[in-house]
Formats: sequence, structure tokens, C-alpha cells
Amino acid sequence: MGRMLPTGLHVPMITPFDEAGAVAWPALEALARDVLREGATGLVALGTTGEPGSLTADERRDVLDLLAAVCREHGAPLTVGANTADDLRILADRPAVAAALSLVPPFLRPGEEGVLAHLTALAAASPVPLIVYHVPYRTAQPLTARALTRIAAVEGVAGLKLATGSIDPDVIALMSAPPAGFGVFGGDDIVISPLLALGAEGGILASAHVATSDFATLIKAWRQGDVATARPLGHRLARLSAALFAEPNPTVIKAVLHAQNRIPTPDVRLPLMPAAKESTADALRLLSEIHQPGVQPPASL
Repeated sequence: MGRMLPTGLHVPMITPFDEAGAVAWPALEALARDVLREGATGLVALGTTGEPGSLTADERRDVLDLLAAVCREHGAPLTVGANTADDLRILADRPAVAAALSLVPPFLRPGEEGVLAHLTALAAASPVPLIVYHVPYRTAQPLTARALTRIAAVEGVAGLKLATGSIDPDVIALMSAPPAGFGVFGGDDIVISPLLALGAEGGILASAHVATSDFATLIKAWRQGDVATARPLGHRLARLSAALFAEPNPTVIKAVLHAQNRIPTPDVRLPLMPAAKESTADALRLLSEIHQPGVQPPASL
């Protein structure tokens, strides 16, 4: 159970909504198939990008079942956001589920020993390996490189989604001597390229709903040492990611997908608010310039 996720690109799926405010199931299925066809290694269900806190229990179950079915058909791994023992129980008997994405405990700030104890208990209760999600600007719980290395040694912990917001000294220390058999996956889209250059296994990237093949190419290029491809592509994708995250995730991503006619509405559920037209237009412009410099977004925006 200690095997890490396959290297490469994992896309944390949005939850599209229709005009009546219900989950747009056909759009979710089509989007999942699209990103897998375009080079994603796997999908993530019920991560932050999917607005799980605004979904009902039935909606969460159905999202999980739909994405698991798509992953089974494509032979792709599914990772599922699961932060409690109850969350983890529903992952048993779902063969497509490869791992649980489990957040460092938020808000309480239990300290490094508390985090270690919590994750040890969670891993012991899990039917699948854990990918620990370290995102201190959301959880308010910093962790040193030493603490992350200790977490990596926990039985049942297979990897880390690293989203510290920067390439700081603890990131450098961790990446200079990563534990054997432990996968580090970038979770900050804007700095994914330098993290890959340091040796990350791949990325869990919401921005890869768009320009999916480019993010997959970026990961492959860094892992193969193709700096001539990776460096300029990484710069372009960083600018795109900055635009896609200019407002709270996934508002701009949804607006771009709607502008591309890939989802029926750009809607999000409270407490999120829809992205501004200016943010959407900026992201569309940068997306068009990935391959076609100077092309402007649709005038309707």
C-alpha cells in the first residue's frame, strides 16, 4: 500500500453546474475524458477545485462514481480528497481509486507532532495510500523539511502534494534528498516548472483543465532533462496559471471552460463568486498565446 502515484500530470476536476444549479453530469464526464485523452496521467475527485464543501453527500458520491468509471475505462488512477476516517471508508471496493489526497489538519495548528500523529492514524485507517496535501497558506500549519521527511516515513503515506506558495529553503532541503519511494507532486501551478526542475515526480494542477497537453509536455520535458523545451514552456504556462488563479479557484478556470463551450455555465456555489469578465479575458488571451502569440480572446467577453 506504500506505492506512490504514477509520475505525470493529475488533474483535480472541477464540478460543473447547469443553468438550474445542478451538477452537469455529461459535462463532467466529457471534461474528464478530454483531459485524459490530452495527456493527463490521472484524475483527482473531490479536491478543493471540485468545491466539495458545497456539494451534498449524494453529489459527492456520484462525482466519485462517475470519475472512477472514467478512470477505469482509461486505465488511469483516481485520487480522491479524503480527510477523515469516514471519508476514507467509502474508498474501499473502488478499484480505480489509487490514493487519497489528505489535507494537513487546517485551522487548529496542532504543531508538527500533532500533524504527524493525525496522519499516522489516518494512514492506518485508509484502504489506499495517502498523498498528504501540504498547503500552509490555507491550513495555517507550516512544516519543516524534517517534519515532511518524518511524514514520508509513515506506513501508508506514499507522497506529498506540495503547495507552499514558493520555492523556499524547506522545499529545497526536501527536494535535495527526497525519501526513497516517496513522490513529491507540485500543487502550486505557478511554480510547477521550477519544482519539476528540482526533481518533483509530477503535478496535481487545476490549470491543466486547459492547455492539458502543454502541462503534460512540461512534466515530461523536465523529467527527461529537455531544458530547451521545458524552460520557455514553463514560463508561458506560469503566466497562464497566474491568470487562472487571479481570483479564487476555480472561478476563472470555470469561466474559461464555459467560454470554450466545454461546460454549460461558469457558475460556482457560495461562498465563491463568479470571476470577473476582465479576469476571464486575460486568461483566454494568455491561453491563445501558448501556441499563437498575439491572438486575442473572443470579442463577446
